[in-house]
Amino acid sequence: MDYRVPFVDPKNHYARLKTEIDDAIIGCLSKGDLVYRKQLKDFEENLAAFVGTKYAVGLNSGYHALHFSLLGAGIGPGDEVITVAHTFVATVSAIVHCRAKPILVEVGSDYNIDPDKIEPAITSKTKAILPVHLNGRLSDMGRVMAIAEKHKLAVIEDSAQALGAKFNGKYGGSFGLTGCFSFYPFKIMGGFGDGGAITTNDPHVARMASLLRYNGEDRETGEYHYHGYTALLDNVQAAVLDVKLRHLPKWIEHRRHIASLYREGLTGVGDLGLPHFPGNEFFDIYQNYVIRTKKRDALRSYLKENGVETLVHWPKPMWEHKGLELPNPNLKETESICKEVISLPMSAETTTEHVQITCQVIKNFFTTSLHRKN
Repeated sequence: MDYRVPFVDPKNHYARLKTEIDDAIIGCLSKGDLVYRKQLKDFEENLAAFVGTKYAVGLNSGYHALHFSLLGAGIGPGDEVITVAHTFVATVSAIVHCRAKPILVEVGSDYNIDPDKIEPAITSKTKAILPVHLNGRLSDMGRVMAIAEKHKLAVIEDSAQALGAKFNGKYGGSFGLTGCFSFYPFKIMGGFGDGGAITTNDPHVARMASLLRYNGEDRETGEYHYHGYTALLDNVQAAVLDVKLRHLPKWIEHRRHIASLYREGLTGVGDLGLPHFPGNEFFDIYQNYVIRTKKRDALRSYLKENGVETLVHWPKPMWEHKGLELPNPNLKETESICKEVISLPMSAETTTEHVQITCQVIKNFFTTSLHRKN
């Protein structure tokens, strides 16, 4: 169906950048620059400079960024990695594919890992903490890093939803051993297909990821160092992403403005919980604008009926998917979140009018709900 307010608008997004993107793509194709050429190397340098690390390694997905980071940290059979269940399955799958054990802990009110739950989960087998920076907000990296240092644990940051977010002025993806990014098309900086990257200050990890992504081969010497993978970021995608990276700061500014309009329009409406959390040390980029209500399913249906497209991430806890064969960690907050959260339209193309329409529909829903109840 055609929505009055789309969740994202990829056609409009392309139209706004058409000249720059077309030039980047034609530049690659006209030169035959398809695999591991200057455009990829330029993007890696520019991404590392943006995040504030020495290295960036372009990969074909955020999943491979996680997997290679864990391998770079030496994670293997019998090891335990502490992370959250309220995340995309790739976070946990990367741990499982290293033949390690994911230890799932609870999240706080901001949907990120609860630092109070980390130390009680540490055992003699724990080798790493994998915080997930969800919806464009970083985890409390001050506390996470202090715990990791105390227990001599590696930190792998799942920054797939947090490119440009900061904690105490420092960008996500620059705290731990690595930062793991996704350039899935609907991310704040998405490509025209899948893509990802690792950022790191560790030369060993950067080289290992660079080799693993191309079947273990050193492209300069032809020597094979690992049984690797096919996980190289396509050169054309890198060229497109390099264009988008230049626009990222203004897109972040726009999202923060749209979030402020939502806050103004929805504060005090019904039982809504809004994603504006305390702490001046956090700089949020609102990859997703996630609201929370016990009437989530009815509200979502009402929004759809009135032409507002929304998204629900993970409507049931990860461990309830039997095919994943995960034990039930009994995380009550995660269970509640799965039943109550809904993401409102938020993109570089979301307008003030879109916000006004969305807020009015939500207000109407709660007004009519109240009338029906009475």
